[in-house]
Amino acid sequence: MEDTIAAIATPPGVGGIGIIRLSGPKAADIARLLFIPSKKADGFKSHQLYHGDIVSPETGAVLDEVLISFMEKPHTYTGEDVIEINCHGGHVILQSVLAEVIKAGARLAEPGEFTRRAFLNNRIDLSQAEAVFDMIMAKTDRGLELAVSHLKGNLSEKIETIRASIIDILALLEISIDFSDEDIELRQPSEIAEAIGAIVDELRKLASTYREGKIYRDGVSAIITGRPNVGKSSLLNRLLGEKRAIVTPIPGTTRDFIEEIISIRGVPVKLTDTAGIREPENIIEKEGIYLVWEKLAQADVVIILLDGSEALTKEDTEIIKRSRVKKFLAVINKADLPHALDERDLSLHIPDIKPPIWISAKYGEGIPALRDAIHEIVFDHIDNCHLTQTVSNVRHKTAIEKTADLLSKAKESMINGLSPEFSAFDVRQALDCLGEIAGKTVTEEVLDRIFSTFCIGK
Repeated sequence: MEDTIAAIATPPGVGGIGIIRLSGPKAADIARLLFIPSKKADGFKSHQLYHGDIVSPETGAVLDEVLISFMEKPHTYTGEDVIEINCHGGHVILQSVLAEVIKAGARLAEPGEFTRRAFLNNRIDLSQAEAVFDMIMAKTDRGLELAVSHLKGNLSEKIETIRASIIDILALLEISIDFSDEDIELRQPSEIAEAIGAIVDELRKLASTYREGKIYRDGVSAIITGRPNVGKSSLLNRLLGEKRAIVTPIPGTTRDFIEEIISIRGVPVKLTDTAGIREPENIIEKEGIYLVWEKLAQADVVIILLDGSEALTKEDTEIIKRSRVKKFLAVINKADLPHALDERDLSLHIPDIKPPIWISAKYGEGIPALRDAIHEIVFDHIDNCHLTQTVSNVRHKTAIEKTADLLSKAKESMINGLSPEFSAFDVRQALDCLGEIAGKTVTEEVLDRIFSTFCIGK
């Protein structure tokens, strides 16, 4: 890349420090043009900080007192010469300094362009570049741990090991093709087929970790539903540990959805408090209840909240009936009051699930058990695996599954006695498919789509 890019690398808003990053061949020249050091220095030394002022070359006006660091290629994030200007974190200051940097010969970076240059300069592979985005967007410590693992190359190493095994298989097939008429000992087709089968099994196992990885990366949605005044907003507040939703004894207090994210054992759970479901009294309430049913259809987990101080109602049973197509938990609130809800009556409507969880949203009784139940239902039938060997990106999962399918096809060709050319063709395609994960075989269109999701400055 011959041009030099620049962008504000810190989030929008006011802060103590704001950083402007430059990357490219003119980075140091631009810095020399704008920066006057407080102590005389003979040029920039790599990976050192310099104190001084940023000055407009046209007016001589001091724009800010800053610290500048110069990092010489190739030992930088992008693999190019990099300058970072540490300004005071005001919006006007940062925009003024950035404007002078652009005037001096840089251009404004596109979204994700710094990380894209790191990929193009072989500082990181494509899966590691995607992990940078995942780190920034991580919602919990567990999600961050997964992203850091991928950034460190643990998934890349796993994929590269499998690619090496596929290359070995392809070499055996090429030998079978090139020396089929020679008097040399060749591997039996059954042996090659067995080796291919072992790789397929490994790929299928890796792909099967996607559901867990996606949960840690993206989280799950949990809808709290029930008829009016059963304590939905109180439960939301209790799970959040703060007063987020308004709680009153007046039915219908909650009209709009209230959404917040909590962490349950490292899983990001987006909780949604909804309006109480009942026979609507007006067109506004009717529309609100219709939206609740739509929201329930999209949820990963439905928490049906019941009032333990009252008998089961027709509205309760209707909510249970319409929610049973989803993963749901029956939760009985107001355990601190005399119990009037008959669990035997409830079991007639939900006979095939675990006993309901009794809680008191007001006093916190049963909340730890509810959190455990949410985690359990989310990870139903999933064996927790090491995050270093977990796939969390749908692009990676798709590439792995396509690779496994192509290798399975090659295996079938070997078993059926077809010419090794057929198997070799499928194995080559499989190799290219798996190479998409690290970016070894990827189109510009895919790169554009991936890096367009990044923020400017990263």
